[in-house]
Amino acid sequence: MERWLALELASTIRHDGDGGVADDLATVEGTTRWIHGQRELLTGLVPAGGIEADEELRLAVTGLRRAVRALFARVVSPAPPSPADAHRLMPVDEALAHLNAVAAREPVAPQLDWPAGGEPASRLLSDQRDPHLRLVAALARAAVDFLSGPHREHLRACSAPRCVRYFVKSHGRQEWCKPSCGNRARAARHYERRRTAG
Repeated sequence: MERWLALELASTIRHDGDGGVADDLATVEGTTRWIHGQRELLTGLVPAGGIEADEELRLAVTGLRRAVRALFARVVSPAPPSPADAHRLMPVDEALAHLNAVAAREPVAPQLDWPAGGEPASRLLSDQRDPHLRLVAALARAAVDFLSGPHREHLRACSAPRCVRYFVKSHGRQEWCKPSCGNRARAARHYERRRTAG
């Protein structure tokens, strides 16, 4: 299953299983855990080795997430945005400015790698040594790439009851981010039909 770093960041706001909303980045420890969970997607973008979050990094990542979720809400409009933050979305112009400013914090230059007998690949070269700055800039660039790429057209807010996730629609009839959300939505519709009929 394909994963996108920008969508992974937005998905750190999720249903908690008890009717509420959980924030995977609510603590420094949770932020560190999430960063380590993205190691595969961050390969080549940040220095090797484990990045340990501090409060400053946590606030930088959550600020970027707020901008990304506001821009995701713009993408899915006129459909409703995720109910997790629909009532407090960052204004779009502010979200764009924040995203672009964070992406520009790490000057990078594209480099072409082409090993003998191998396939050419591009990578970004940076002189920046601060791993926290590199991480946040890489997350912002991933959001820029996602929002300017072809997957943006398939971004949706899950319409299942209590779900707050965004997802990339992978086939024509997909309405929910995962099968359990589809089951929950069908059960809610069934309950509503029976209640109305009774």
